[in-house]
Amino acid sequence: MGLKARLQEDLKEALRARDERRKAVIRMCLTAIQLAEVEHGGELDEATVVSVLQKEVRRRKETIEELRGADRPERLAEEEAELAILESYLPRMLTREEIAAEAREVIAQVGASSLRDLGAVMRVLMPQMKGRADGRLVNEVVRELLSE
Repeated sequence: MGLKARLQEDLKEALRARDERRKAVIRMCLTAIQLAEVEHGGELDEATVVSVLQKEVRRRKETIEELRGADRPERLAEEEAELAILESYLPRMLTREEIAAEAREVIAQVGASSLRDLGAVMRVLMPQMKGRADGRLVNEVVRELLSE
C-alpha cells in the first residue's frame, strides 16, 4: 500500500475514532499531496509524496523553534504532537553515523580532499540520500569529514 493510500485509510480510522488532531494532520497531508499533484499535473510517485510530507515536517520543526523562543507552551505542545504524527508516516531517517559512512565512500569515490570538493561530493551523495536524510545534516557531516 502506498503512502497516500495509507493516509486515506488512516483518515477513515481517525474519523471513526473521533481523533480530531490526527484527523486534522492527515487531512492537511492529503491536501498538500493534492496541491502537489495539481502542480505536477498528475499522480505523484512515492518519493515525491514522501518529499511533500518532509516539507510539512520541516515547517513544523521551524514553527516549534519559533514557539520555543516565544514562550508559548500550549501551542508548542500542539505542534510537537502534530510533528509526531507526521513523522510516523516517513521512512526511518539515517543516523549521523550512517550518513558519515556513506559520505566517506563518496569522498573516496570522487577523490575529495578538502572543502573545495564539497560540491562534487554533494552532487553524488544527495541523490543517494533523497528521502533518507535531512540535507542540512548531510551537508554538515560532509563538511566535518572534509575538514579533518
